[in-house]
Amino acid sequence: MKRLLVAVLFLTTLCLPALAQKKRGDDFNDLIKRYYAAWNTLNPDNASFLYAQDADLVFFDIAPLKYSGGWPEYRDNFKKNVAPGFSSLTLTPNNDVKIKRGGNMALTTLTFHLLAKQKDGGTLEFDGRHTIIWEKRGGHWLIIHEHVSKPLF
Repeated sequence: MKRLLVAVLFLTTLCLPALAQKKRGDDFNDLIKRYYAAWNTLNPDNASFLYAQDADLVFFDIAPLKYSGGWPEYRDNFKKNVAPGFSSLTLTPNNDVKIKRGGNMALTTLTFHLLAKQKDGGTLEFDGRHTIIWEKRGGHWLIIHEHVSKPLF
């Protein structure tokens, strides 16, 4: 009985790293889902918990070309110049999330579909690309850079 218990504990110890690796990947899939759900509200404050607050971070969006004043600039521009033009926004991540981790840094890449209803009655729809660089700070993964783009053709 004692040998069986030792064997079970030994096998459990061997399996823990694999389970931990799986969980880390699942954490990023969950973060991606939470990211897209937050932006779908058209209120960037709902996504702020995902972003590092450093004033010198750079974010690339479809328009404008870039934000170099960190999350506050990104958030404020979206509130003032983007959100008011839409009555709804549906961003849907595709099932092609790739995750590359190294220490407290991670890179995620994926594609997404955007469907937005404009307040003037029009519709905006396209597929895009999304790259996010994450840094683990205080036990939480935060976005320190992202690049959102739409293919021209």
